[in-house]
Parts: sequence; structure tokens; C-alpha cells
Amino acid sequence: MTQRPVLVVLFDGVQSLDVTGPVEVFAGAHQVAGAPAPYPIRTASLDGAPVRTGSGLRLAADGSLADAPRPHTLLVPGGDGTRDPDPRLVDWLRVHAPRAERLVSVCTGAVLLARAGLLDGRRATTHWAFCDHLARHHPEVEVDPDPIFVRDGTLATSAGVTAGIDLALALVEEDLGRDVALTIARHLVVFLRRPGNQAQFSAQLAAQTARREPLREVQRFITEHPSADLSVDALAARARLSPRHFARAFRAETGTTPGRYVERVRLEHARRLLEDTGGGVQEAARAAGYGTPEAMRRAFVKALGTPPAEYRRRFRTPPGTTAPAR
Repeated sequence: MTQRPVLVVLFDGVQSLDVTGPVEVFAGAHQVAGAPAPYPIRTASLDGAPVRTGSGLRLAADGSLADAPRPHTLLVPGGDGTRDPDPRLVDWLRVHAPRAERLVSVCTGAVLLARAGLLDGRRATTHWAFCDHLARHHPEVEVDPDPIFVRDGTLATSAGVTAGIDLALALVEEDLGRDVALTIARHLVVFLRRPGNQAQFSAQLAAQTARREPLREVQRFITEHPSADLSVDALAARARLSPRHFARAFRAETGTTPGRYVERVRLEHARRLLEDTGGGVQEAARAAGYGTPEAMRRAFVKALGTPPAEYRRRFRTPPGTTAPAR
């Protein structure tokens, strides 16, 4: 079996789960696939000294970055330590990161890569709270704030904390096959079902909650009745506002348009039906308010890059398995 050594960069203020989440996935591959370990793992800090995570945990490094052998996969986690990083760490990344066959960041690890000039001209993501920061301070980076992880050639960047687990599982699936990745996911009691282009937030969390009660009630109605008439005129009537006033007020208070909010809710509802029920595409399209399977297919391909039938095949919860709480 081909070995793909993984080097995890450590620094003071690192987010512990950004480290341990992916490491548990890669280590789990050894338990599933057997010897030799598919992913020999090594951790390294600048001077080889232990580091203190943002939560106060102390992590011992296997050695120094200067002495670390060239890895197949270089994993750069995030955390508070990325806000004012040691210049030596940025310099090390600038010189050594391009030598790795695969460069991976979790959460604000992308900020470190951007500081080192490694994201210039590349598509990337990070934790939702820092996407604006990344785009503002590094305009040469194509920041995509929506997905939980983004692949751009040999570069892979992920959103906050648990998204690092999703990305690591995707890499294992790519390297060793779906069965190995699925077994690891089961051992970790997580679901191998979140594609990288799934939004970081649900529709309700992606938009702000409106301040005024009529608009909040409209948001609740959309969520609870995705198959209803959710046109601007119908929603405006429910809010007792003119369509123009409603559309303007909704966007001002939620940060998105009524149409876009409805799209997100319907897509999320359809996804849940395909993942958690035995119904087919046509039934899901009707229940989610798309009207026709073709309309839902267009929405899925646009937002997720895959048609509903393929999405259902890949991410449906197996019969007899309890779906995770949402």
C-alpha cells in the first residue's frame, strides 16, 4: 500500500480540534487498512517544543519543522495563533509548503497560507467568520465563503473545526476508496455524507434573523412550508407590506433577498428528504416546492454540483441507521 506521510504544523494558539480531527481520520485509516500505515503522521513546531492550544491544552511535537522530512500531505490548522503568527512560521511555509504533494488547511490555517503567498490566484475557503478578513487582506485569493471545503488542484482548504474532519474523510476516500472512508466515519460516529460544496450554514443560520416580527414570521413560514406559494407577492401579503417594501426590508434585515432565502430553504429541505427518507426524487421535488424534478435537478447541479439522484445515492442514510440530530 502506498504510504502518504502527513506532517501537521503546530504553533501556540492552535485550535486543538483542527489538529486532532483530521489526525484521527488519518490514523483511523491504519486501523481499517492495516499495516503499513497509509498515513504516517508527524507533528512539528518551529523549535520542536510543545505548544499550548487556544483552549489551554498542551500538545507535544514530534520534532522541529526544520528537521521534518518532506511530507506527502502538509496540514496547516487554524486557531487564534494565526492572527499574529511568528514570522519564522510564515517563512517556513513559504519555502517548504510548495514541496508537499498535497497542501491542506483547516479553518484559519488558510490565513497562514495566504500570508505566505500560497493562495495567490487560488480558490480557497476558511471559517465563515474570517472569510471577509481573508478576502479583504488578500484580494489576490479567490475566497469562496459558502462551502465546507474547497479543492483547487493539490490545494485543499476547509471551513471551521469539524469541516477538517469532512475534508480528511474526502481525502481518504480519494486515496483509499469509499469503503475505508465510510468505516472510519462510522468509528468516529460521524456521517460520510457532507460534500465539500455543502454550505457552512443551514439556510436559517446563513441569514440573519429579522428584527421585526412580521418578517421573522415570514422566515418561519418559509422554513415550515417550503412547498407553499413563496413568491415575493405572497410573502409580502403575509407580512402586510407592499412587495417592494417587503423585498427591501427583508434584505436589509436578513442580509439576503427573499428569493435567495427561499432557494436555500428548499434546497436544504430537499437534501434532508433525499438523505433521511426512502422517498424518490419526484416526491422530494414536490415536497420541497420545486414543482418538477427538472427544476430541482437544476437547483442541485447549480448549488452542489451533482444531480439529486446521485446525491441521494451517495448521502442517503442507510436503512436502519439513525440519522444525526440537526
